[in-house]
Amino acid sequence: MTGSAQPLPRSTVALLAIATATAVAVAYYSQPLLKAIGRDLGIPASVTPLIVTLTQLGFAASLFLILPLGDMLNRRRLIVGLSVLSALTLGLTALAPTGGWLLWLAPLVGAMAVVAQLLVALAASLTAPAQRGRVIGSVMSGLLIGILLARTAAGFIADLAGWRAVYVAAAASMLGVAVALARRLPSEQPVGTTRNYFHLLGSVFGLVRQQKVLRIRMLFGAIAFAQFSILWTALTGLLSGEPYSYSESVIGLFGVIGAAGAVGARFAGKLADAGRTQVTTWGTAIVMLVSWAALAFGGFNLVALVLGIVFLDAAIQGMHITNQSQIYALPGDARSRITSAYMTAYFAGGALGSAAVIAASGWGWGWAGVCTVGAGFALLQLLPATLTPRHASYEPSQATRATP
Repeated sequence: MTGSAQPLPRSTVALLAIATATAVAVAYYSQPLLKAIGRDLGIPASVTPLIVTLTQLGFAASLFLILPLGDMLNRRRLIVGLSVLSALTLGLTALAPTGGWLLWLAPLVGAMAVVAQLLVALAASLTAPAQRGRVIGSVMSGLLIGILLARTAAGFIADLAGWRAVYVAAAASMLGVAVALARRLPSEQPVGTTRNYFHLLGSVFGLVRQQKVLRIRMLFGAIAFAQFSILWTALTGLLSGEPYSYSESVIGLFGVIGAAGAVGARFAGKLADAGRTQVTTWGTAIVMLVSWAALAFGGFNLVALVLGIVFLDAAIQGMHITNQSQIYALPGDARSRITSAYMTAYFAGGALGSAAVIAASGWGWGWAGVCTVGAGFALLQLLPATLTPRHASYEPSQATRATP
């Protein structure tokens, strides 16, 4: 299905943003619950991090194996069906009698978070080109808020009613999302691409080979999300130690601060609609670099830390929306496969960022070392923006057809 000729109603955009936040949050609920889950199910502390790892692996696998199906099947039915499966998987997790049961379910929980990315691709398909940047910005704001507030919400519910209540609430919310989407999303026909699933997966690599804009934006996205991962992987260690020594509940509230960066998504979306993608590419890359300077002072100054978090998250989201406005402008009906390629690179960058933090910690670099690594990625972000400005934007005369 190609972009709609009519602007999407604000209520539909709001529903897509809320559904995206709810869907992506399921991949992050377990992170603050590991201690409680381990204590209840008798899982050793050395094993409980495997829950998070398996959840993220399930999410990563679904980006490549499930997300491209949006170009072969009816997206509305696919999204609603996966939302119901997500609710079922979350409900089974809440009933887990043993640690082994929960470990088997963890990758399935993560895999169902792919609904969020299917919603982003659907939003791009349903939206007229003139408003696509603003709509994607709104939907991606929901995704950012879902990622950042999932930990805060999980910790709050677990303190009140235990870790199982978190998954009960998550299952109920995903079931509610399924019902709302089934009633409100417009019906669409499959986009008419190949019915061969393995050819469909292979065509993702074909898109990457054909589309220079996609390759450039995959690079930008991977470097940006690496910085996001560096910050949020290392932040807990900073806040739990001197000079802050905050409790887990207070540390969880920093997710709310990070969510303020969602404004960057909406602003970047408006600039993208106005054809100012070079401004946002350059501007967000520069803000990322400056943010790491503020974060370095944040090792001993709370105000600098908060400002650094807000501006870095806003810049990362601004870059992300700029990237998506460009890749979704490519011709053809391959938005789910384009999203698959882009998001696979995006999360690969996040994994690289986490590995960089682990290496910095192993070398005893401390918070200053973490900020140095982050600034290095920011400089790496700025380099391609400087050297390849003309290839960072979609030009119809230079692009090839997006459907192999």
